[in-house]
Amino acid sequence: MLDPVLQAPDLKLAADSNQVLNYKRDANNYITQLFGEQLPAIRNGFFNARMSKGYIVQPHWHTNVTEMVFVISGELITSVFDPFTQKLMTYHLKAGQISVFPKGWFHWILAESEHAQFLTIFDAPTPDIVYGSDFLRAVPKEVIQQAYCISEEDYAKAVAPLKESIILGPPPGCAVAGTAATNAQMMSNAAMPEAMYTNNANNASYANNAGYNNANNANNGRYANSANNANNGSYANNANNASTAKSMPSYTAQQPAAAFYPYPLYPRR
Repeated sequence: MLDPVLQAPDLKLAADSNQVLNYKRDANNYITQLFGEQLPAIRNGFFNARMSKGYIVQPHWHTNVTEMVFVISGELITSVFDPFTQKLMTYHLKAGQISVFPKGWFHWILAESEHAQFLTIFDAPTPDIVYGSDFLRAVPKEVIQQAYCISEEDYAKAVAPLKESIILGPPPGCAVAGTAATNAQMMSNAAMPEAMYTNNANNASYANNAGYNNANNANNGRYANSANNANNGSYANNANNASTAKSMPSYTAQQPAAAFYPYPLYPRR
């Protein structure tokens, strides 16, 4: 049976993915979109994103789509949390390379070059998106204290900068990794990748972060000494983890590049 969209007298089979702005941080960091609303005949909607070094598509997940990241130019770091193995999978991508975020899996994307452009292509015309900043703002501080033994005051202070959805982070007013203002700090820190978020006093996700030792992870309650990570070393004491990558080796087809974060890497499946 033919799709009624394809039988419509006003059928369009072309569109401009630069036309509809989804989110704009500044002239170099913004996202446009091409979804079913713009082109009814499309079956795989996508974002067309441009980002500068140190900017991040904040942690989020999709309830209805699998996502594929395709790098047009520049370099990216993509990370996705595997809920079955309880492990983080991190990839360093260059132009022409891809990574995949399965439906419902928590993930984020970091720009690793000054000018990166990439597509995030979905297997449905329009994705549902749950942003981490919205989730963090919505969870009552009392619940966080009860669930994770994190101080209500500390949690409230940590999420205070999240006044709205932060799609491209860090939040406005926070020092951006890769800029002249932060390069000296980054170069002086032995764990260079982690230093990208150090001293971001107003950054709700990484404030006072020596590598994820923040209000959201006080006393390493989420990872250190957990049953899933006993004797692992990939999360515990990660502020001083000697295995933290200082540079990114070339990507290979069979194995992801060195981790941006001090977590283990896992082969593609």
